[in-house]
Amino acid sequence: MHIEPFGVEIWMNEWETKCELNLAETCVESLTIEQLLELSGRNSTDLSELLGIKMTYGEIRGSERLLDAISALYENQGHDNLIVTHGTIGANMLVHKTMVSRGDRVVAVVPTYQQHYSIPGTIGADVHHLYLKEENNFLPDVEELRALVTPDTRLLAINNPNNPTGALLDRAMLEQVAQIARAADAWILCDEVYRGLDQHGSGMTASMADIYKKGISTASTSKAFSLAGLRLGWIAAPEEVIEAVSIHRDYDTIAVARIDDHFAALALENRDRVLERSQAITRGNLAVLAEWVEREPRISWVRPKSGTTTLLRFDLPMTSRKFCVSLLKETGVMFTPGSAFGMEGYVRVGFANTPSILAEGLERVSGYLAKQE
Repeated sequence: MHIEPFGVEIWMNEWETKCELNLAETCVESLTIEQLLELSGRNSTDLSELLGIKMTYGEIRGSERLLDAISALYENQGHDNLIVTHGTIGANMLVHKTMVSRGDRVVAVVPTYQQHYSIPGTIGADVHHLYLKEENNFLPDVEELRALVTPDTRLLAINNPNNPTGALLDRAMLEQVAQIARAADAWILCDEVYRGLDQHGSGMTASMADIYKKGISTASTSKAFSLAGLRLGWIAAPEEVIEAVSIHRDYDTIAVARIDDHFAALALENRDRVLERSQAITRGNLAVLAEWVEREPRISWVRPKSGTTTLLRFDLPMTSRKFCVSLLKETGVMFTPGSAFGMEGYVRVGFANTPSILAEGLERVSGYLAKQE
């Protein structure tokens, strides 16, 4: 089976171990197990709980404890509406493989994580793109979307909060999108891996699975919960979707690791404390980034409303890849080229890493920009 090379993952694999300051990072500064225990009101003595875990396959759809914790993130999703996966990347793959067949019409809002158009394209779907535009603050044009979601549309794929732009569809706009899909009787896959990181309020956007009866939401512990090393995600969807996904999942997952299940449940049971930490990092870092953008004449942006990433437009006579490679080699600072998302003329920067890394990295970028003619 041929599939298009995954642009952003190829870039990360090539450079993330060679940089000094990673400003391409998309996960909120990762927690250690010790830090997770502290946030949960525990200490290292509680690791004794692990000694009794038998290293068999875990519960197929996730433990009751974990499903309880995931369910609490939603308004209307019970155990029968949930299934645990290997990260959001595994969740998205399973949804596309389950819900899309050759010839189906799929509408993907782009830029986005490449899975949402490359996988349907590989399956043989008729994929149509709705392009987000800077002049619309990287929010979808509702009338353009309405024209693309025709009565023969099988699936609409969106990403909220959006990667790479940091744009946020609020509940009102999500309901507009749901109304468009409802008129076509189409499914919506909403990749919500950055949910919980809004810049204002509780930080928790409404979920498409709660808004629309044919809504499918995917998420994980990787980004907002700072636990990418667990490789644990999930799908929230109507029971018929979970049953159909389960058939595909039997071929590539069986179960997630029991230790991953244990620590994910611990994190989600203490989600308020974990998210408070994550929001403090992302909100503080974004304020630093905003001040830096204001000072840099060659840089412009649409300030993100959520997530951990944003696009910066740069005014230099070079491609985004050339800019990023040159920057990395001269300064040790890593960005992600916009070309990895089909957004030439931009770079993606992450603002979720250690605050000192962001500050030092931006200072080095300023020095680099000052030397460009």
